[in-house]
Order: sequence, then C-alpha cells, then structure tokens
Amino acid sequence: MDRATYDRMAEIDKDHWWFVARRRIIARLIERHRPKAGPLRILEVGAGTGSNLDLLKSFGTVDAIEPDDGARAYAEQRSGLKIKSGYLPNVPLDDGAYDLIVLLDVLEHIPGDVEALTYLRDKLAPGGRIIVTVPGSPWMWSAHDVAHHHQRRYTTASLKRSFRAAGLNPRFTTHFNSLLFPLIAAVRIAARLTGKGGGDDAMPSRPVNAALTAIFGAERHWVATMPIPFGVSMASVAEPVIR
Repeated sequence: MDRATYDRMAEIDKDHWWFVARRRIIARLIERHRPKAGPLRILEVGAGTGSNLDLLKSFGTVDAIEPDDGARAYAEQRSGLKIKSGYLPNVPLDDGAYDLIVLLDVLEHIPGDVEALTYLRDKLAPGGRIIVTVPGSPWMWSAHDVAHHHQRRYTTASLKRSFRAAGLNPRFTTHFNSLLFPLIAAVRIAARLTGKGGGDDAMPSRPVNAALTAIFGAERHWVATMPIPFGVSMASVAEPVIR
C-alpha cells in the first residue's frame, strides 16, 4: 500500500469502527476455531501497523511479518516485537513452528495467493490452522480496493479453491460485515454511477463511529458459528489436508 495509506491507518485504527469491530470478530473466530487449548504459537502475516498484535498476544506467543519498512516500524513500536521483513515465500520460517497462522485482510494483496498459502501450510504444527479474512463480493470493487493495492476480492468458491490448491481444507467459511452490507453496497454503487469515490478511510463523527462499531461488532455473536451467505468481507479457517 502507499505510505499515505499506512500513515492514515496508524492514525485511526485504534478507534475507527471498522478496525475495532473487526478485532472483536477476529477474537471470536480464534476462540471458536483455535486448534488447541492453552497458549498458542501464532504467526501474523502482513502485520501492517500492528493493530492486531495485542489481540493476538492474548492467545499466546506471536511472531509477525511485514514487508513495508514504515508500517513495520509502527508495528514494532506499538507491540515491542521484532517483526520479520520480506515477502512470501521468501521469508525464512521453520517448518511445523506454528499452531495458528493469520492473514487478516492480507491474502488479497498477494499476487500468488496459492503459492503463499502452500508455503505457510508447511509452517503449521500438527493440528495447526490458518485463519484468513479477505474482502468479498467482487462486484463491489471500488477506489478503496485500488488505493489499498488489492489484487482481487473473493467469492466463497474462489477462496475455497485457493485453499484446496494449496493443500488446505477450508473447514469453515463465512461472510461478515453483513448487517451494514446494504448501506455499504449502496455507497459503492452510487460512487460508481457518479464517478465520485475516494479510497481513503475517513474517521466519522463520534456518535456515528460508536453506532457503526456497535452494529458491525454485534456480528461477533454469530459469525464464528454459522456460515453467512453475504457480506462485505469473508473469513475462513483452514487446516492441512491429511495425506
């Protein structure tokens, strides 16, 4: 992503409704689909500015990768972790090292998503799992995707296809950000029709931000237990295919 995008994320991701609610949903996904009880060995691929690292540390020990120098500096300052640099699959990692690997709105940035997932599959410990979140509904492609350098948005079928091609079994897949889906879809359609639409993530007023946080965050009560057929985003939990 562009430097300005990372800088903007670092400014708002502590309080912005999308980041706050998504962390609540990610926490519930991990709680529900964690591979084992007790502390986990976790790898976050694409840590960005580090907004998820404190959450992940609450589940165990965390390693992280972030290729962008500026974003990595933000993340290290916030988390106190030493974060690896580089792009998959060119980051040296030990085979069988992690109980849980997470890619949180990262897979859509990687040109070779199957190659990256194949590499990460071998880094899982026995019984380990990968959790990803990605943007869904390809027809919603917008200036936001362009600004964030997305390679694609996924459907249920295309996400499962990428996992299976990498030797992973998608054991649970769902959409989320579904309650706000009609509103966001209307905004995207209007922007397309009028030719107006920026890629920036604006911080709304405090009352609006609180309302959106509550609405989006409410999805944590069911998102990890039942597949939802529509939404702005998707989540999937996968594990290596038994050979």
